[in-house]
Amino acid sequence: MGNPTYTEVSVARQSPQRPDADEPELDATDGPVEPEVERGSADRSLWDELRIDPVEIALPAGTGFTLRAYRPARELTPTDVAERDEDDPFLARRQVVETEDDEDEEVVILDEEFAALSAEDGEDGRPAGRKRAADTDTDAEDEADEAESEAEDEDEAGDEEVPVFLTHKGRLLLFKTPEALVSFIRSGAPNDMSQLDSWNELSERVEPADIAPLDEDMYELDLVVENLRGGHDTWDPSLLIEAGEVARDLSYALRLPAVLDMLSASSSLDDLDEALRATVNGGIGGFLGRRRLKKIGAQTASLGWRTIVGKISAVVDWRD
Repeated sequence: MGNPTYTEVSVARQSPQRPDADEPELDATDGPVEPEVERGSADRSLWDELRIDPVEIALPAGTGFTLRAYRPARELTPTDVAERDEDDPFLARRQVVETEDDEDEEVVILDEEFAALSAEDGEDGRPAGRKRAADTDTDAEDEADEAESEAEDEDEAGDEEVPVFLTHKGRLLLFKTPEALVSFIRSGAPNDMSQLDSWNELSERVEPADIAPLDEDMYELDLVVENLRGGHDTWDPSLLIEAGEVARDLSYALRLPAVLDMLSASSSLDDLDEALRATVNGGIGGFLGRRRLKKIGAQTASLGWRTIVGKISAVVDWRD
């Protein structure tokens, strides 16, 4: 949609107190008044050229600025979460349990294989592990087909564009002011976005005035839980849909599988997202979407989102 056209109207009579149009407006201290720049109306050429965007995220602890980009998965090295996970005693304990479960499962598999091989020896007296040539050829063909299929899946996954944020060692870097964000970008400090081919140019050209996120890049995660608690009639579709989008991006970039699972297809929160989108689209789909919303429990939705916001907040590194 293009910008609206405004018709310039000449005024025949002006108040004697009004200053001439050519003279700068003065404030109470007789100093020039800087014209206010509308939010999100800053020059976008830098971001469009480098394919990186400034983002503003509001969390219960505060509001901060960061960066986000989308690149093919094959071009990115995921953030290293080893140090972050070591600092989480609950996660560390869960990993120990999972490791023990994996070891137990492996022992069972070995026992089953040993029993099968022993049975073969008892049946025809052949050495354990020996197979007929026909069986071997069939297994080799199956393995080749499976390997080819996996390779094709990997190629498709590698071409898919995925989100990357300004992160470091599994934590999202959020800056309370544009100046702080720009200072960090220029500092050369380690971060996961430095692997982008456009990062060096950004560090040379970015200015605080450039940190002006578009409306669609501003997310109010701090309002989601309260909005859901208000009940179906007060739910804000735009707020909740945008929250879901950034939560999915963050959970992928920060390697938060629990959050990804909560927002995955066919989950209750994904059903909420689809119903909200349907109501926005209107028509018969909107009518059906509103009916679906009535079946979604407000308490369940608010509890789920409280968990998501808490998990994201827990991996934020606030910078002044």
